[in-house]
Amino acid sequence: MKHDTAGDPVSGILWTRRTTEKVADELASGGIEVCPNTVAKLLKELGYRLKVNAKKLNRQKDPGRDVQFAYIAAMREDFSQAGLPVVSIDAKHRELVGEFKNAGTTWVTEPDHDFLSDATGVALPYGVYDIGANEACVSVGTTHDTPDFAVDNLARWWACHGRHRYPEATELLVLADSGGSNGARCRAWKYGLQHRICDRYSLTVTVCHYPSGASKWNPIEHRAFSEIQKNWAGRPLTDYETVLNYISTTRTKSGLRVDAHLVQLNYPTGVKVSDKEMKDLSLRPHDTQPNRNYTISPR
Repeated sequence: MKHDTAGDPVSGILWTRRTTEKVADELASGGIEVCPNTVAKLLKELGYRLKVNAKKLNRQKDPGRDVQFAYIAAMREDFSQAGLPVVSIDAKHRELVGEFKNAGTTWVTEPDHDFLSDATGVALPYGVYDIGANEACVSVGTTHDTPDFAVDNLARWWACHGRHRYPEATELLVLADSGGSNGARCRAWKYGLQHRICDRYSLTVTVCHYPSGASKWNPIEHRAFSEIQKNWAGRPLTDYETVLNYISTTRTKSGLRVDAHLVQLNYPTGVKVSDKEMKDLSLRPHDTQPNRNYTISPR
């Protein structure tokens, strides 16, 4: 189920692409005889819930969606079997820092009031979730969520955690959404990976992007961000220290640990990468959906 699970980063509800009949058939092939109804009960105990399909009249189904999901599952399995690190990355939605209402409920002695002019600033949490270790490193930015910000956060994770946890690793698999600061079409993201991670640490980085509209399948969404959201639900994020405290104290029964840092560097928007600079990259698109899957090697 680990490769076919999605979840809501706010509510924490999980769902899967597989039907109870398919799960029962796979269990039967492994010598475990259960009926679909039993599978449904077990899924409910694990936190899965039924999800109603939403009809989108203005969006056609991506013909390569299922192929990409299967390819990501295969890549995850290959890297895991080889003992190589697999991380899931993404930016959580921005939060206003100050005496503002936060979604959720908690016990309080006085009501919260929203005055936007009193905001201390904004918090931009960007996470790197190590799937094998069940640990996340979240950097909280204070300016803009840019490709440089995304690359710096991934580089910080590798320098502080990754290379010590995987001292023999020469390759890294990164799972990311198709859009945003680490989007599949983002030149500055690929340029930053080449210069600040691949070349600097002699590390080969393979990136696989989830199809558009499938961000909830990205593991960090339902394994880390949803837990952080629940940890600070209903509590005002009055200052950056409070934000970092709620993130770093997030824990789960499955053993999740989260490390949090404040990043106060200024990340300007609109940074351009020329055609010549792109040609200089050691970038190899994969045969399967090359627009979503590629490997960048150290030069």
